[in-house]
Amino acid sequence: MASDGESEICLSKFSQTLQTSMAAASPAEPCTAEEMLNLERTGRAERVQWVLKTPEPPGLWQELMDSLRETAFPHGNNFPPLKKQPTTHAISVLQGIFPILQWCRNYKATKFKKDLMAGLTLASLSIPQSIGYATLAKLDPQFGLYTSSIPPLLYALMGTSREIAIGPVAVVSLLLSSMIPRLEDPVENPIAYRKLVFTTTFLAGIFQAAFALLRLGFLVDFLSHAALVGFMAGAAVVIGLQQLKGLLGISHFTNKTDIISVLEAVWRSFHHTWSPYNFILGCSFLSFILITRFVGKRNRKLFWLPAIAPLVSVILSTVIVFLTRADKHGVKIVKHIKGGFNPSSVHQLQFTGPHFGEIAKIALVVAIIALTEAIAVGRSFASMKGYHLDGNKEMVAMGIMNIVGSMTSCYVATGSFSRSAVNFSAGCETAMSNIVMAITVLISLQLFTKLLYYTPTAILASIILSALPGLIDISEAYKIWKVDKLDFLACIGAFLGVMFASVEIGLMVAVNFTFSHREMCMVTAYLQGRLLPKMESREIFSSLLIAEVMEIAISFAKIILNAIKPGIETLGRLPGTNMFCDVDQYPMAIPSPGVMVIRVKSALLCFANASFIRERIMMWMAEEEEDNNKGSGKGRTQLVVLDMSNLMNIDTSGLASLEEVHKQLVSRGMELAIANPRWQVIHKLKLAKFVDKIGGKIFVSVAEAVDECSTIKIMTTI
Repeated sequence: MASDGESEICLSKFSQTLQTSMAAASPAEPCTAEEMLNLERTGRAERVQWVLKTPEPPGLWQELMDSLRETAFPHGNNFPPLKKQPTTHAISVLQGIFPILQWCRNYKATKFKKDLMAGLTLASLSIPQSIGYATLAKLDPQFGLYTSSIPPLLYALMGTSREIAIGPVAVVSLLLSSMIPRLEDPVENPIAYRKLVFTTTFLAGIFQAAFALLRLGFLVDFLSHAALVGFMAGAAVVIGLQQLKGLLGISHFTNKTDIISVLEAVWRSFHHTWSPYNFILGCSFLSFILITRFVGKRNRKLFWLPAIAPLVSVILSTVIVFLTRADKHGVKIVKHIKGGFNPSSVHQLQFTGPHFGEIAKIALVVAIIALTEAIAVGRSFASMKGYHLDGNKEMVAMGIMNIVGSMTSCYVATGSFSRSAVNFSAGCETAMSNIVMAITVLISLQLFTKLLYYTPTAILASIILSALPGLIDISEAYKIWKVDKLDFLACIGAFLGVMFASVEIGLMVAVNFTFSHREMCMVTAYLQGRLLPKMESREIFSSLLIAEVMEIAISFAKIILNAIKPGIETLGRLPGTNMFCDVDQYPMAIPSPGVMVIRVKSALLCFANASFIRERIMMWMAEEEEDNNKGSGKGRTQLVVLDMSNLMNIDTSGLASLEEVHKQLVSRGMELAIANPRWQVIHKLKLAKFVDKIGGKIFVSVAEAVDECSTIKIMTTI
């Protein structure tokens, strides 16, 4: 045994702390078996102490305060002391709340020229769309224009996206018109209906702002990417069917949104008197709008053509109806649109009454859907331009603009993908394009609303129909089918739920399908085993039943919170080993120079936590980059290693999040590597071609990835 051990050196076997105890011995002196056994016992005992004597983890109160501090002061402790530099501190706080104060310092005339053209182009599309979406929401046309004026101005002050265009959108309008009429009929009692819409808008804004302040942004991601694709596609079909009322000039139409009820209403309308001129006029201008869109896609220099086509359609159709007196021959027209600036609606907000509870539920659903669409639109364009979108500030901006909007006769506003695409194509540089658009809409409200009296409703229907293809993403649905069949099931479930049941059922199906079969079976078995026996004697055990339901709700909420906000660790190498552990838990762990090793403490990277993980990683990258710019001496990070040893599975939302992280790292001159991925994870990474995108940097262990980076550095130095 001793002769076998002579070929090994004790210094290469144990940690640096144990090496000091061997300092007296010659470095080349071989160890006996007894010495090696004692050293092994000593090393094991010391490593046990590393585990037992870890720093105390932060308590609940400290975590809550840190969360609120991150929300209110995104720069953390980078603020200068208030006593020493109060002015600088105040400016930094104001810039955190109002990003416009930050980018306006470097704003130049060349940028304003581009923003001016983008804003005017945006207004030419926004005015007719806003009128159409207001009618979809069962409101008077002017309320759509109101919603395209005040909310964009407020978002320009507080939002972080440069390209997103704020205003009414089709899906939110559909949600309002499908849920609120069950409480108040918009035809028989339009004033009461309008009050409920404004109250819903106010509460939606409260919810959106609360999501940011209480760090509840995960609720926005509660619909998986696949379910959202299906829901949007189903909503597009339903909205299209709803436009048959305007396209055919039908007077009596159903308030239901499912495809069966709508087709029945259309069939019944053929047995009554109706004018074909509505259909001819609407289809003619729908064809015109679609042709201009095709031309604009073929020739990028003509991007303005599809943008102004809806406004041109409104002007031409209005002139045609006025000159031919087509309204006397059965063509439905808009008639009176109230002009002037937004009137106050504070007195119309209702916080009491029998419908407040239902309105709060509707507001929660609308808030989540509106935020989901806006943040998805903002992130997509931010990724193209290569800058970071602050999701927390976006939620605050959306919340504030809807709260104020509800007091100025606006209904729920959010980011529109079609108008944002026009804004992007028009070359906008900052959110100033939203300000230009809002001012243009306000001028139109003051001067031109009387000219829209003879605008045919069929044109508004055609404008809405022309915007719907952008909501149906067939290629993305095919990609979901190829990568994850369970995700595709959620996509199809949401699509069919919206089409054949209702918008609410579609949302419920989408959320239910996004849970894994195992989680659903566990919850179902628990409910059947513990709740159903008590249901047979409801009067006797009613109080126990309520307590049981609360217990389940709290327990289930804890499970969900752990899944959607997992911990993220920065890893370092333990001295003398190839083990990488959390540097907070093991202070003796040494971070590798030039490499950041990150591990997600979750078994799933999915729709519920993908955005949270991406935002956290990019925040760390930004902090480290700021430290390097200040000359902290840590050295520039060249490689980010994701330790996926904990990760059992990944879905399409997780894949999209990884792709976004990779793009951001590449833009900062860094590389991404994956260490120890599990079977299902590497399989989906290959299917999505993510392995090729990161240059094949997949390693069996973290140590191998770090050593590979060190080898490359040595070779480049030589």
